[in-house]
Amino acid sequence: MHEIPVEVSVNGRRHRASVEPRVTLADYLRERCGLTGTHLGCEHGACGACTVLLDGQAVRSCLIFAVQVDGQEVTTVEGVADADGTLSPVQAALRECHGLQCGFCTPGFVTSITALLRDNPHPSDDEIREGLSGNFCRCTGYQGIVNAVRRAAEVLDAAGS
Repeated sequence: MHEIPVEVSVNGRRHRASVEPRVTLADYLRERCGLTGTHLGCEHGACGACTVLLDGQAVRSCLIFAVQVDGQEVTTVEGVADADGTLSPVQAALRECHGLQCGFCTPGFVTSITALLRDNPHPSDDEIREGLSGNFCRCTGYQGIVNAVRRAAEVLDAAGS
C-alpha cells in the first residue's frame, strides 16, 4: 500500500510524515509523534480514552485516519498543560477532587472536560454528565470527576474575572 504525506500541527508543533491510509490518528500520535498520552482502549470510539481536540473539537482519535487531519490542529493531553509543565485547571481539579485512580481514562477525560468547559463554562451536573457520557471510567464511580468539572469551572471563572 502506498503512503500519503501528512502534515499536522500537534500541540503547536508541525509534524510531517508519510502514512498508509489505514493509520488512525491515535496510532499516528503515539507512534509517529511519540505522544503516548492518548490511550487506546476499545478502538471502537465507545470508551473515550483516545479523545483529543481536533481544531478545538473533542473527537475519538481511534475513529479518524491520520490522512483526514492533514493541515489541521490536534491537541493531545500533553498539550493541555502549560508549556512550563504547570497543570491546567482541569488537570489540577481532577487531582484535587480525586477524579482519577488508575489513570487510563484520564487523558480522554482531560481533553473532553477542556472542550466542555470551553463551550459551556457553567454546566449543570446534568450537563456535565451528558457532556462526559462518551468517556468511561471503571475505577472512580464518576462523582470525583463531576466534582472536578465543577471545581475547574470555578477556577476558570475566577481567572476570567
